[in-house]
Amino acid sequence: MTQEDGSILTLTVDIGGSGIKVIVLDEAGKPLTERLRQDTPQPPKPDTVIETIVQLATLQGEFDRVSAGFPGVVQAGVTKTAVNLDPGWGGFDLATALANRLGKPVRVANDADVQGLGTISGKGVEMVITLGTGFGSSLFVEGRLVPNLEMGHHRFRKGETYEQQLGRAALEKEGKKKWNSRLQKAIASLEKLFNYDYLYLGGGEAKRISLELPPNVKIVPNINGLLGGIALWRD
Repeated sequence: MTQEDGSILTLTVDIGGSGIKVIVLDEAGKPLTERLRQDTPQPPKPDTVIETIVQLATLQGEFDRVSAGFPGVVQAGVTKTAVNLDPGWGGFDLATALANRLGKPVRVANDADVQGLGTISGKGVEMVITLGTGFGSSLFVEGRLVPNLEMGHHRFRKGETYEQQLGRAALEKEGKKKWNSRLQKAIASLEKLFNYDYLYLGGGEAKRISLELPPNVKIVPNINGLLGGIALWRD
């Protein structure tokens, strides 16, 4: 249901490798409910993840539409990859499945893209990196998204990808000091590669950052991964 003033309410969902979060936003992107979080079910198959989203959605009250951020490549609401979830997500029509369960129109995008939409200024070249279970990335030029970047699975150093070097498993194995040293190298590498004006660092592990960041690199709140959901409906 819309509010009495006719504004449309959006349930935004952030699907992660370790947690699923939801919140309801007004048309301006202002939160109207408290953010709720539940651990990602294991194994994180489509049916169990969708069931968790439905359970969280019922606790959020009324909403008119749904935006979902997903940790992998998404095309027209269909999930193509999900390295940190389950092979069953390959070719899965998440938008339709969620719409059928929630009875509302649904739009789905890569989670780092959604985080970026909730973060960027819309000027120049802006890059967003999400540090969590994996290593998400999005790139914007004058506010326009460059689709399906997936930098996390590109070669970084010592024969390993950015995700292998900087994902949560690497942080837990190598420790915070070494992880921060690797992150510093990654920032330098990405700046040379993309010549960005600004780099934003988000995700659940951004709180582990202890290095001194360059002036054009900024840590952003993890909730931006939900707040950006409103932008999926800006045609």
